[in-house]
Amino acid sequence: MNLQDPELKENALVEMATLLCVAARTAPKGKGKDLLQTRVVTGQEKRLLADQMRIISERDGVAFFARDAGNVDAAQVVVLIASRKEALRIPHCGFCGFSDCDAMEAAGGTCSFNSCDLGIAVGSAASRAADLRLDNRIMYSAGKAAIEIELFSQDAQIAYAIPLSVSGKSPFFDRG
Repeated sequence: MNLQDPELKENALVEMATLLCVAARTAPKGKGKDLLQTRVVTGQEKRLLADQMRIISERDGVAFFARDAGNVDAAQVVVLIASRKEALRIPHCGFCGFSDCDAMEAAGGTCSFNSCDLGIAVGSAASRAADLRLDNRIMYSAGKAAIEIELFSQDAQIAYAIPLSVSGKSPFFDRG
């Protein structure tokens, strides 16, 4: 096999991206309930993700979505991590701001444990990226775009993205 540098990088990045997904999956979760979904995107799916980020930027007047789309373009691989919205029904919680889970669901709220568990999983994945010395950045913007273009099942409603790059200079550093 004779792999050239670009092929080596993409193959290695996809393999390392799966390690980030494993780190997210094994992160601790409220009541031990796993509501996570993970995905690794490259190529056409990655282009669709960046395109949707630009659409959101124009549609909603949020310039940083377009800036972040440029970062997704510069990344070779993007790890997506999402959570389903499901009340964990932990007694006497109220962290969501509602009196109980029924009130939270009736108002269309999100269980705070869904968001918290997603955050811990994303942090675990980003820590793994750092261990592997991968250029990376956590992006809410790309996670929102992934939800809008349904890169996850429909019950996943909150997500983050971690674009990955191997280059001489991180594309995620001087973002302007």
